[in-house]
Amino acid sequence: MTTIDFWYSVGSTYSYLTVMRLPQVAQTDGIDFTWRPFNVRHVMTAQNNIPFKDKPIKTAYMWRDIARRAEQYGLRPVLPAPYPLSGLVTANEVAVLGMQEGWGIDYTRATYRRWFELGEPAGEEPNLSESLREVGQDPERVLERAGSEEIVHALSSATADAMTLGVFGSPTFAVGHEMFWGDDHLDDAIAWARRGS
Repeated sequence: MTTIDFWYSVGSTYSYLTVMRLPQVAQTDGIDFTWRPFNVRHVMTAQNNIPFKDKPIKTAYMWRDIARRAEQYGLRPVLPAPYPLSGLVTANEVAVLGMQEGWGIDYTRATYRRWFELGEPAGEEPNLSESLREVGQDPERVLERAGSEEIVHALSSATADAMTLGVFGSPTFAVGHEMFWGDDHLDDAIAWARRGS
């Protein structure tokens, strides 16, 4: 089966569009996606690339663009969603732990749904605990484990790996060393993977 690395960061607005439809895309297209959470804020800060800070016109466009694309996918977000996220790092530490333990995809989808459809910021309460309970996890256990040195290091390592590959934003789809940035390039990534290039 064709495999594509899906680099994403809970906290990226456009990643909502990918996160909420990727399992269906995988099933329909016969693609195996490896979900790879990382800290996009660290990457953007390191590269002096803060796309929407103090840019109200660009921000307004972003929300309208997401709304249009969401409608195409049959999604119903309530926009604008709370942004930026103060709990971005925590949300991604939980995602890293979830990927290790096998519930990371379900958590990511739950936390994005609560963020974009219920207005509860990801990485904060009540989103954190409710999303974890929704996927059958004990919030107290998970949050203690997610803040451990091991998981903090795992997120930092994943972020370094992303930067080494040339990932600069979320979502990014990697086919080997070929990068496709943005939800609107998912089909391009799938086509490239199928070519075996």
